[in-house]
Amino acid sequence: MTTSDEDRKKAATEAARWLVSLEEDPDDASLRARFDAWLATSPVNAVAWRHTAEIYDLMEKVPPAHAEHWRRRAGARDRIASLQGRDMPALRQARPAGPPRRRRLIVAAVMAMAACLAVVLLPSVLLWLEADHVTSTAEQRSLALQDGSTIRLAPDSAVAIDYTADRRLVRLIRGEAFFDVAAMPSRPFRVVARNLTVTVLGTHFDVRLGEDEAVVAVRQGRVNVGPASTPARRAATERLDAGNWMRIDRSGAVRRGTVPPNEVGAWLDGQIVARDRRLSDVVDDLRRYYAGMIVLADRQFGEQAVSGVYNVADPVAAMRAVVGAHGGVVHQVSPWIIVVSGS
Repeated sequence: MTTSDEDRKKAATEAARWLVSLEEDPDDASLRARFDAWLATSPVNAVAWRHTAEIYDLMEKVPPAHAEHWRRRAGARDRIASLQGRDMPALRQARPAGPPRRRRLIVAAVMAMAACLAVVLLPSVLLWLEADHVTSTAEQRSLALQDGSTIRLAPDSAVAIDYTADRRLVRLIRGEAFFDVAAMPSRPFRVVARNLTVTVLGTHFDVRLGEDEAVVAVRQGRVNVGPASTPARRAATERLDAGNWMRIDRSGAVRRGTVPPNEVGAWLDGQIVARDRRLSDVVDDLRRYYAGMIVLADRQFGEQAVSGVYNVADPVAAMRAVVGAHGGVVHQVSPWIIVVSGS
């Protein structure tokens, strides 16, 4: 019998729900009986539970920050027999009574399982409807526009293009793109990325959308940057020259800085160059090159500032380098799931 992505997605979501239910009430015999029945229903359920239990078991091995505040229930850990004839890691009957660090790890595991392979590998239907061009994991694409401009689209990115007789507009919907704009004074070129607008006549620049921010950096020439909500005639509020960058978060807060111009768009050469960036932002960049899921289990750990140059050709090695340098741990639970945690 062929197993579809939808079947795997459903089983993984159900497994995550069972994990939470059993962790919350491990002594409920009726709940355990219903779980056993679900587990025996299909080999797909067994596989989904094995992956879920493996992640939970791994989380339990991460030393808690305040071990003295944790209490464990008595009794040995349960073991659940695999339908394929071998033992599966099972749920530890352990519940935190104090700070929620362990709980955050559990939630991270549940989120990973709920997403499942279908969510990781299949593009969003809404994104496909909204965008004109989309790239997948580790894929770069060069787009030649009708005016002679080009867009280099980074992995896991999407743009929508709107050209008319008097305007050139590109909307970055997801990810990152590098723009080489042909000069046309009568038709300014604009890029809208969430809450900022970049207006240029002819130049080379990069725009990146992070989880909480939009960033523009200039390699050559100059650009004008303003808020996306501002009318076009008043949108140019600040000028950036070669080597300048500007970052605007969702609240509208602005940060500025400079880098060597040749570092702008370093991803075109297979590198991530980080200068005093949040670790979580570098993790977001590496996600675009990893054909699976990267779970950052500790949000506070992700707030650390990192600097370095990382090779995206081996995203797992790059992840270990950036995380290990700050005392973190990278657990590759399976070929398609990585869990990052603090020390």
